[in-house]
Amino acid sequence: MKFGPANYNHEELCSQGHNSASTIATIEAALSADPDIDSTAIEVRMLGPVALLEGYITKPADRQKAIALAALIVGWENVQDRMLSHFPAQ
Repeated sequence: MKFGPANYNHEELCSQGHNSASTIATIEAALSADPDIDSTAIEVRMLGPVALLEGYITKPADRQKAIALAALIVGWENVQDRMLSHFPAQ
């Protein structure tokens, strides 16, 4: 599906039928499809064009992986990390 010229940013695409619910669903699907990340405690919310990643991560690498997956969908400038570290006791 083509929304317009390649130089459109995420905010402009949203005004052309790309809504928050589909963006959240896409990010959540990407997170749950990645076998290297535990995304069970990560919540995704949208604040305008910005994806808010909230909840808990259980491994240090999960933070960067979750941010990178969300950035593939909304762009690096539109990802806000609000995840907290919750590492299991060893």
